[in-house]
This record gives sequence, structure tokens and C-alpha cells, in this order.
Amino acid sequence: MDKRISVRGIIIEDDEVYTIFRRKIRNDGVIKEYYVISGGGIENEETLQEALKRELKEELSIDVDIIGYLGLDEGENSIAHFFKCRIVNGLPMLGGEELERCSRENYYEVRKVNIHNLDNIDMLAKDMVMKAYNNEFVKL
Repeated sequence: MDKRISVRGIIIEDDEVYTIFRRKIRNDGVIKEYYVISGGGIENEETLQEALKRELKEELSIDVDIIGYLGLDEGENSIAHFFKCRIVNGLPMLGGEELERCSRENYYEVRKVNIHNLDNIDMLAKDMVMKAYNNEFVKL
């Protein structure tokens, strides 16, 4: 089975990282809350950078410059590539499929999280956020 390849863009401003907060309410009433770094899958013959710019435009309604490559996180079924980015146009606000699917039971919200509070939230890829914060990337 081929692994799903995705891209994620880490944007940090003034010690805060842009995230998408998720709240899911299951049919049994259990509430799951967590944060994700924006991004998504590669389509057709896109490069990693093309996919990342498209995903951030769709999800956050922004245009970005890609500053550098932070590395990848490989799981059993997926490979996620992480990049440090900078906003060049727009103000981050929910867009695309996330906005269309947003409901009380399946809630999405753009939130800035202080870097020093990462240990207090449920979020994968905290190590990549810290690499971005510490400028530990390969310049593109």
C-alpha cells in the first residue's frame, strides 16, 4: 500500500504558532479536542511546495513564502513533510473544506498558540514547531 504524502506549513509570529483547533463530538457524546498544523495531501503532479501553498490558501485564506524545510514525520500509512512559512498576503481565517464542514459536532477554528504553552495542548508535531521556532531548517 502506498503511503499518503502530505505537507504542513508552520507559521510563527511573535512566539505564537498558527494552528487549527478541532473539536469533534462523537455519537456517544464524547468530546475530542486537539490542534493541528495546517496542510494536506498532494494532488496530481504537484511538488511539495506547490501543494503546501495551495493547501494554506484553501485552509487559511493566505499566501505564503516557504522559508525552509524542517523534515518529515513518517507513520504506518503516511508521510508528512513540514515547512517553515511566512505570510505574504492575507489574514489567516478558516476557508475551504474546513469551513464547509464546520458544525457544532465537527468544529474548526484558526487559533494562535503561544510556543511556551505547547505542552498544555493536544497536538502532534510539537517537535517540528520547535524546530521552526529555533530556525532549524534547510533553506530553500
